[in-house]
Amino acid sequence: MSGVELEGRALVAATGAGRVLRLEEPLSFWGGVDPVTGTIIDRRHPRCGESVAGRVLVMPYGRGSSSSSSVLLEGVRLGTAPAAVVLRELDGILALGAAVARELYEKSPPVILLDAEDWEATPEGADASVDVSGRLRIAG
Repeated sequence: MSGVELEGRALVAATGAGRVLRLEEPLSFWGGVDPVTGTIIDRRHPRCGESVAGRVLVMPYGRGSSSSSSVLLEGVRLGTAPAAVVLRELDGILALGAAVARELYEKSPPVILLDAEDWEATPEGADASVDVSGRLRIAG
């Protein structure tokens, strides 16, 4: 198999696949993502106007409000959530939203942690998938 496999730590075990949307700056889902469309709406964020829907969202950590979990939950309900969330630093708020989605809707994006070196090696726009063990596969 070509490509790269990176071992992550599953915070919320699930599967997901899509194209990588790599954010160098953290994002708050509360006030930063429109749950109806999945679009980044925080005008101060460098990726404003782009969609997280169906993407493997790679970001350092979530920023801000505990309400981010409810916005992620609503995105799961509406089908506009990321396909997976890949973090460099622990973010219990996003993990909570994904875990609650799994309980309420029986579906959830996986949320995984990568070490800093592997996180840095995850390229923008690559096709990627996450398995239930927290392994990130990047097509190559």
